[in-house]
Amino acid sequence: MIRDFIVDLYGETIYNALAYFFSFYPLWLPITLGIVFWELWLRYIRHLFFSKTQTTLLEIKMPRDITKSPVAMEIALTALHQLGGEGTFIDRYWEGKVRAWFSLEIISIGGDVRFLIWTRTNMRNSIESQLYSQYPTIEIREVEDYTMPFSYKPDGDIDVWGTHFILANKDAYPIKTYVDYGLDKDPKEEFKNDPITSVLEYLGSLKEGEQAWVQIVVRAHKKEKRGGIFSSASDWREPAQQEIKDIQAKIKAEMRNVPTEGEREKISGIERSMGKFPFDTGIRVVYVAPRDVFSQSSINGLRGIFRPFNSNNLNGFKLDNSTNFDYPWQDLNGVRMNRKKRKMLDAYKRRMFFYAPHRFKPFILTNEELATMYHFPGQVAAVPGLTRIPSKKAQPPQNLPM
Repeated sequence: MIRDFIVDLYGETIYNALAYFFSFYPLWLPITLGIVFWELWLRYIRHLFFSKTQTTLLEIKMPRDITKSPVAMEIALTALHQLGGEGTFIDRYWEGKVRAWFSLEIISIGGDVRFLIWTRTNMRNSIESQLYSQYPTIEIREVEDYTMPFSYKPDGDIDVWGTHFILANKDAYPIKTYVDYGLDKDPKEEFKNDPITSVLEYLGSLKEGEQAWVQIVVRAHKKEKRGGIFSSASDWREPAQQEIKDIQAKIKAEMRNVPTEGEREKISGIERSMGKFPFDTGIRVVYVAPRDVFSQSSINGLRGIFRPFNSNNLNGFKLDNSTNFDYPWQDLNGVRMNRKKRKMLDAYKRRMFFYAPHRFKPFILTNEELATMYHFPGQVAAVPGLTRIPSKKAQPPQNLPM
């Protein structure tokens, strides 16, 4: 009966090919089942590990007179470059341990702008120590998770829009960083051009009821086998070095002795990045508001929030995996869009990017690039919604570890 159905539908040739393929099931079926079991096993043990891991959300309050450049944040972010925790086979494949990941967040709740860091609780002291060492006058306190009250339902009171951002070019090419803006030279406040100011201006412009959340999920990048079990381990620096060789080969092939200004900028940018700490990175933004307040103009502003970090000659950001669709026939009844909104909100609340159930392909940003996108601004960021504490001379808490 099955034979007649396949022959009638596809022809005798297709049936013979399928019959020949399935005759070898003693070879490929155990391998297929083994791969499926292994994936399910990893999900199971990692879920157990995640469920036992305590996490903390920290809010950073800053004074008005921060005069340090983003170099200070670049140094502080080295505390997040944690390679430990999954060193042995037992750690990874029996206990389900993984490298620690962190979430750097800038949010707006009705125009009230806040800086937060989500971390494992056992790493809180290390992060606080690094931040206090660079910014002695800030205040850090544990806060309740602002995402918990929200859940998406198609017929609910709130609506959700979200998207991921990915790099527009290869990982080797850096985005436009604070060095390109001259902030590494510590100019006076009136001469600063800080790219994070436009991000904060947008967040501070939201109306009551609107919320916009910017989330940068990071973990330390390390060498991994990416071509299968028999491949050699590699990291992002090898393709970065190859990019430099390709640029130099192009110059030689065109029989030029001097690279163009654009080629010099590319080589210099790649070489500077290779000397920094690399992080696997994922970026997502979410806009949440009651349906009677939900604004398309606010979404448009969120789409372009990272334009100040884009470089035409090097790298920048583009949207990926948004909750909406370009054409109505892609989702006629709205089922797919509702599913994407639920997943986007759930992924944000879990701060997940690298592991199931919300696993995506990360890209590489260095601590210099991250410090450009996430640092504490000085008086140049005169955003009304950015709450600051009174300036004062202070010392970090005495009980922090050195």
